[in-house]
Amino acid sequence: MGADMPDAMEENNNQENRMAAHPGIIHSTVSVQATSNFSSSSLHTCGAAGSSSLPATPTKSAKRNVFTYSPKKQSERLLTSTSTFSLSPLSEKSCQMLRQPRKIGRKIPKVPYKVLDAPELQDDFYLNLVDWSHTNVLAVGLGTSVYLWSANNSSVTRLCDFQLDNNAVTSVSWSERGDRVAVGTNKGNIQIWDTRSQERIQTLSHHTARVGALAWNGEVLASGSRDRCINLNDLREPPVYQKRKFNGHKQEVCGLKWSPDHMYLASGGNDNRLLVWSHNAGNESTPVQTYTDHQAAVKAIAWSPHHHGLLASGGGTADRYIRFWNTLTGQALQAVDTGSQVCNLAWSKHAAELVSTHGYSQNQILLWKYPSLTQIAKLTGHTYRVLYLAMSPDGESIVTGAGDETLRFWNIFSKSRSSRERRSSLDLLNAFR
Repeated sequence: MGADMPDAMEENNNQENRMAAHPGIIHSTVSVQATSNFSSSSLHTCGAAGSSSLPATPTKSAKRNVFTYSPKKQSERLLTSTSTFSLSPLSEKSCQMLRQPRKIGRKIPKVPYKVLDAPELQDDFYLNLVDWSHTNVLAVGLGTSVYLWSANNSSVTRLCDFQLDNNAVTSVSWSERGDRVAVGTNKGNIQIWDTRSQERIQTLSHHTARVGALAWNGEVLASGSRDRCINLNDLREPPVYQKRKFNGHKQEVCGLKWSPDHMYLASGGNDNRLLVWSHNAGNESTPVQTYTDHQAAVKAIAWSPHHHGLLASGGGTADRYIRFWNTLTGQALQAVDTGSQVCNLAWSKHAAELVSTHGYSQNQILLWKYPSLTQIAKLTGHTYRVLYLAMSPDGESIVTGAGDETLRFWNIFSKSRSSRERRSSLDLLNAFR
C-alpha cells in the first residue's frame, strides 16, 4: 500500500496542473459529467476550477470518460426524466404508442345498401345484361325490354321493347360518354339507342346468332356472338365499311374487354380460350396472343388500370380459377382457385384490388388484394349464380345481378385518396395544375 501512495500523489498533482492550465474546459467538462454520473454532493464540491476538494483518487472509469462524454439524445433525456417521476405503470414508450392516432380499420358492409327487384333477369352464364354509365344510370335487360334506372333520383324508364319482334335482350353496354346504349338481341341484331331522345339511331345486322357480349372503344363497338365471330363496328363509317371481323374462337364468344389504353381487345369464349387482339389489326386477322390454361368457359375478363398489360381472367364451373397474365410478354403470372364458377371480374379504380362474382356452388362475391391474392371480404346474399356485375362511375360501389331476379348494390371499394386531395382548398400544388 505504501508503494502506491507516491503514484497517487503524483497523479493528483498532474490533475491539478491540467486544471490550472485549462480551467474553463475542465470546469465545464467535469460539471456536465458530474450532472450525469455523480451524486449531488459531488456536484457541490466541484464549484471552482482547481479546488482541492476534488476527489483525490478518481476511478478509472471517471478518468476515462471525462473527455469522451457525449450528451444523450433529446428523446432519451425526455424518456428518462419523464419515466423517473411518472406514476403510470406503463413505460414511456408504451404511453407514446397509445398517444399516436389510431389507424381506422377498413370496414366493408356485409349487406347491400340497396336491393331492387329485377323480374325476368335471365339465369344465363353467357349473357351480359347489366351496365352502369358514367352519367350514373344503370341499364338492365329484362326479358324483351331494356330499363334505365337513375342512381341520382331512382327514376325508372323503359328504353325499348322487342316483344312484337319475338326477340329478347341478350346484352347491354353504355358508350363511354354515357349518351348511347348498345343492345344485343337473341336474333343477332344490335341496336344503338340515344338515351336522351329515347330513339333508335342505328341497327347492325352482321351476326347470325345471339350477341352476348358488347364493348365500346370510342366510336368503335366490338360485339361477340354465338356465331363464334367478333365484329368491330366503326359507327363513324358508312355501313359498308364499318365492319372488321375477327375469327379465332371455336365456340360462342361470351366476354369482351378493351385495355385501358384502347389498343387491345381481350375476348373469352366457351372454347375455354382467352385471346388478345390488336385494335389496329385488319379484317380476318389472327390474335396476337392466345391463352389456353383455363379448363372451362372464359366469361370473366378484366384489365388492370394500375399495371400496364396486366390481364385477369376467370374460368367456369370445371375450372374455378382466376388467372393473371402479362400481355406485354405473354407470360402467365399467378392463379388462385376460388372454389366456384367465376362469372365476373372488375378491378378497383383506386387500389390494387379485384372483385369477383361466383356461381356454382357458393354464389358469393369476393374481394381480393393484388398481388398477394388474399381475401379481403366475402359477401353473400344472392340465392342464384351472381352472373352480372357493374361498377359505379365513382368506383366505390358495385351492383350485382343474379337469377334470383334481384339487383344488389354494395359499398365495397374505398374512396380515392387522390380525389380527396384534389378537393382540398389547401392543396396549393394541385391548385396550379
